[in-house]
Amino acid sequence: MENSVDKEFLSSFYAGKKVFITGHTGFKGAWLMAVLSELGAEVKGYALEPEYENGLFEILINKIPVKSIIADIRDKEKLSKEITSFEPDFIFHLAAQPLVRRSYELPAETFEVNVAGTANLLEAVTHLNKKCTVIVVTTDKVYQNKEQHILYKEEDILGGYDPYSASKACAELVVSSFRDSFFNTDNFIKHQKAVGSARAGNVIGGGDWSRDRLIPDIIRSLTASKTIEVRNPKSVRPWQHVLEPLTGYLLFAAMLDNNPANFSKAYNFGPLPVDHLTVENLVKLAIEFWQKGSWKDVSNPNDVHEATLLKLDISKAMKELKWHPKLHSSRAIEWTINWYKQPVDELADYTFRQIREYLSL
Repeated sequence: MENSVDKEFLSSFYAGKKVFITGHTGFKGAWLMAVLSELGAEVKGYALEPEYENGLFEILINKIPVKSIIADIRDKEKLSKEITSFEPDFIFHLAAQPLVRRSYELPAETFEVNVAGTANLLEAVTHLNKKCTVIVVTTDKVYQNKEQHILYKEEDILGGYDPYSASKACAELVVSSFRDSFFNTDNFIKHQKAVGSARAGNVIGGGDWSRDRLIPDIIRSLTASKTIEVRNPKSVRPWQHVLEPLTGYLLFAAMLDNNPANFSKAYNFGPLPVDHLTVENLVKLAIEFWQKGSWKDVSNPNDVHEATLLKLDISKAMKELKWHPKLHSSRAIEWTINWYKQPVDELADYTFRQIREYLSL
């Protein structure tokens, strides 16, 4: 199948363009910052300070020409000022409280960041007096999860058991409301704004040190020669390397920018059905690629609820965007483990090496 995610094609859209990223200090945001730098874009980031040391943002920030604004997405005036002064051609909204378990600890803050933060971003876009294309990134967890072996499609009912999932479903409603009320495609000639939402599966890759995420937990245990403690090993997730959805977002934004009437909607980005793995499968493959290690099940029946079964239908993105995954699950895990095995002073170069290799596939 034809795939438009290569450097030449994406550079034709982003080279020399102004791109505003919220959440650029986070794991996915830092990778997106690096990809856009590779494509020749002028990037401005807006986010809180990194939550952990030695993450990808800190590794890359002095290596690429990015203007970094450290501020809160909930600061509406500051956010609007930074967007309108930059006059971006594209905006990618990734800033969020992204963790399910933390959402149980901070439910109100999770809704405030993920819902009000999205509204703040889109309201700021209404003040732009130029053409701008916006991608709001949510999650695979926006769907009303029936815990069955079904692939969720973009038209399925939104929902959310835990505060994180529900907040992201609410963010989708915010996107829909702003798109209808302020960025209606019927009036595009007047407002010149196009808005889409991207729903991605569980991403893995180098540079993530977040707590309560599987890959960082695995790496911390392996580097310390400790047994990996695994919750819910039979849970199934749509795992994918971080470069898969990010380049999908870039392709989506390019198509949306060219044709707002046809692409102002939501798309799922995830692995092929054969690559929906259990937590146990992923852990075993990580140990295999690390070449040593062990794990044990520490599931607690009294722990907070987390979905045990979640799969995405990506046929719409494959058909309409001509996007499809390039890395099967085993290779995605191998790329991730190999990143963490590199010497610290070589991680920035290795990151760009992986980006270039991916774009050439």
